[in-house]
Amino acid sequence: MAERSFAREVEDLKLGAGQEFRGEGILAITKALLECGVSYVAGYQGAPISHLMDVLSDAQDILSDLGVHFETSASEATAAATLAASVMYPVRGAVTFKAPVGINVASDALANLTSGGVTGGALIIIGEDYGEGSSIMQERSHAFAMKSQLWLVDPRPDVASIVKAVRDSFDLSEASNTPVMLEVRIRACHVHGRFASRDNVRPSFPLSRALEQPSRDTNRIVLPPASYLHEKEKIEKRWPAAVEFIRARGMNETFAGDIDDIGIIMQGGMYNGVITALREAGLADVWGETRIPLYVMNVTYPIVDAEVIEFCRGKKAVLMVEEGQPEFIEQALHKILRNADIPAKLHGKDLLPMAGEYTAQVMGQGIGAFIRRWRADVLPDAARAPNIDRVEVDDKIRALADVVPPRPPGFCTGCPERPIFSAMKLVEKELGPHHVAADIGCHLFSILPPFNIGATTMGYGLGPASASAFNVPAGKRPIAMMGDGGFWHNGLTSGVGNAVFNQHDGVIVVVDNYYSAATGGQDIPSSRADNRSRSTKHPIVEAVKGVGAKWVRQIDRTYDVTRMRDTLREALTTEEKGPKIIVASSECMLNKQRRVKPLAAAAAKRGERIVRERFGVDEDVCSGDHACIRLSGCPSLSVKPTSDPLKDNPVAAVDNSCVGCGHCGEVADAAVLCPSFYRADIVSNPSAFEVRFDRLWRRMIGALQRWRAGRRVMFEQEAA
Repeated sequence: MAERSFAREVEDLKLGAGQEFRGEGILAITKALLECGVSYVAGYQGAPISHLMDVLSDAQDILSDLGVHFETSASEATAAATLAASVMYPVRGAVTFKAPVGINVASDALANLTSGGVTGGALIIIGEDYGEGSSIMQERSHAFAMKSQLWLVDPRPDVASIVKAVRDSFDLSEASNTPVMLEVRIRACHVHGRFASRDNVRPSFPLSRALEQPSRDTNRIVLPPASYLHEKEKIEKRWPAAVEFIRARGMNETFAGDIDDIGIIMQGGMYNGVITALREAGLADVWGETRIPLYVMNVTYPIVDAEVIEFCRGKKAVLMVEEGQPEFIEQALHKILRNADIPAKLHGKDLLPMAGEYTAQVMGQGIGAFIRRWRADVLPDAARAPNIDRVEVDDKIRALADVVPPRPPGFCTGCPERPIFSAMKLVEKELGPHHVAADIGCHLFSILPPFNIGATTMGYGLGPASASAFNVPAGKRPIAMMGDGGFWHNGLTSGVGNAVFNQHDGVIVVVDNYYSAATGGQDIPSSRADNRSRSTKHPIVEAVKGVGAKWVRQIDRTYDVTRMRDTLREALTTEEKGPKIIVASSECMLNKQRRVKPLAAAAAKRGERIVRERFGVDEDVCSGDHACIRLSGCPSLSVKPTSDPLKDNPVAAVDNSCVGCGHCGEVADAAVLCPSFYRADIVSNPSAFEVRFDRLWRRMIGALQRWRAGRRVMFEQEAA
């Protein structure tokens, strides 16, 4: 089950020549792949590219009809290794995953692939997750492209430009026998637009033919002496071939302007922001017509020296808009211009930030400074910079920021991972704090309030591995976290297998929520749902025992805080040696709601009886201690004023976003807090008996309330 279904949208993938395709970037990429005659597609989900995998999954029938093989890979390394099919055979293949972490995982496969080169077109579609919306370390993919001589395409965030980039990238790959990385940022993935469709193309060389007519070329195998020749081939043949193709095909773009003594060079992905900044300065319009000449590098590696020289000749100054650090492109441009004796002054990171996302506001400030320095006369007001930072200095906005507290990311309402950390806090009260190695996934939110649990995170599925150094005699054991997605990604071997082999004495908690939840809720081997094209229902416990683990506990309901607490305590105190592994299982609440709500709504519409659980707090019983909130942190659990004059603190309250998971009541019970929580059943389409009973019950409660109100003692306040 994915975050959303594209079943309706994928029908547009059938459009042919003469028809117009309308949709968002990820759908356009998929359509372009089919038009290019791709033979196979693989990948691993991860923002901002997760929806591309979801689209491909929903389009499996269309892919099958065209003879295109698609599979969800076990990891980015698996996906990258799939491109080996294009090494010996003239078949086009594409893979996709999140960057830069996906590239890090896939680096071994990609380096070997690029060393030997390819025969068929090989395309790596990477979701460049950089900037304020990112959830990972801030790095860029450019360094890997340079390191392995892998061509990097960064198209303008425009649907037609992205589709052209896909088509050109396959041709570029085949013309230079080199894999190509297509870099799409989050705005490119979700930008909407239109382009003229072409007919979908069946693969000209089916994969079945490769199996029936196997071929091999030892010159493409990364093994001495061939591997020594690969580097020379990259420099002497592939690189020049790529540069010639990029120039001949016009993959980079130049936009002329009448203020031709200055210019701006940019990565393709920066184009929309640059145009916005120029528009705010009165130097461009909404259609992209610009007065400042622009050179758009839709291919950021390799750089076409001749195009750069041609653009900069005759200009006093040029600004390089390059997001991220180090300033690889800017450094290269300095060398190109100096070697060509081009006197144009090159600006870049001296006017723009070295690090951080280049929003339109940031680019506006940098571009404004550049224009004021060299052509202030062309601005409507020579003393004015592009005025797009006015929101930041607005007094009303500043006043609002002073009173609205920051809201860090946290677990969703009803998340089954929250009670795991509630239990850990309870154990911490008994046994003291422990070193907790965190991991990538939703459970990483535990490092934030109210839990404040977790010391390190080293990579997807590497939580247990990051605790390896603590396998030493001590009075306490380390605790390592790992999600089910990370477990199947590489955690089974690098975490559990390594712990068994090295006889680690720590505790490993595998959070099993039935999906790869943090990437959008895709199925994985241990998912408990039926999947028409994947094999699921493979228990994590069996896999753990299969690599030799002995102390293994399965908890099938994480909301049972008492059991979670007791199992953690046992794992931390038992005399048994070796890794202690707890598999804590409950379905991701977001996916559960996506699955259950449509079924419940349909049943209610049919007139069937539906019961929905809700929890609440008895205001008269609540003491106002708020320990329940400190041990839960559920967004639906808040506070409200009390009408009791004898209570100083506001009481706990449960709002309408409650999904009835029961965690707040469970944690209150496990912590021996108070009996103020209650459960209420909301019944749709009740029976006639239930309706009559409810009326009777309401009359009785009303009578008791009136009786109580009549006996209440009131004290009047004396006048001063």
